[in-house]
Amino acid sequence: MKKYWLILPLLFLAGCTGENPKKIDVQMYNPAGDSLGKITLSEQASGVKMQVNLTGLTPGVHAIHIHDNGKCEAPDFKSAGGHFNPENKKHGLLNPNGAHAGDMPNLIVGDDGSAKADLMAPNVSLKDGKKSLFTKKGTSIVVHAGKDDGMTQPAGDSGKRVACGEITKDKQQKGQKGSQEEKK
Repeated sequence: MKKYWLILPLLFLAGCTGENPKKIDVQMYNPAGDSLGKITLSEQASGVKMQVNLTGLTPGVHAIHIHDNGKCEAPDFKSAGGHFNPENKKHGLLNPNGAHAGDMPNLIVGDDGSAKADLMAPNVSLKDGKKSLFTKKGTSIVVHAGKDDGMTQPAGDSGKRVACGEITKDKQQKGQKGSQEEKK
């Protein structure tokens, strides 16, 4: 009987191999298809931490949001859809009826066109569930030309979309395989 108790945990662990990653890199691109760097997403107890490391942006304040489609088709990135909003709330971190799960604090871009920041997305997850960024159609991260005013519907009067990166589990797994094959 004791042997069965030793086997049960192994069977449980074998069933966990298809779990979502706890950390992924999202490659960001401008409308011309140039790489601007990456945003690393990592699961935290309080949501998803976004480590932003981008270059080639216009200096100033830019809105950054998580959008509800995992497509970044240039030149306008409208394929990314609206903000990720699984709870059907209003837009805006300052809105008493908000915010979308994909609403984020504004991103400050330095005079050299680079942005390095740690942002928290408290209403999303890399785990399975309603707030998971790994939906059937994927999700994406979009940087806008202007700042988000925190209230205006549906996107904070943040202007055109100037950068986009796809968050999809399938693409992440392909990317990991591809980079592993390149190292061989």
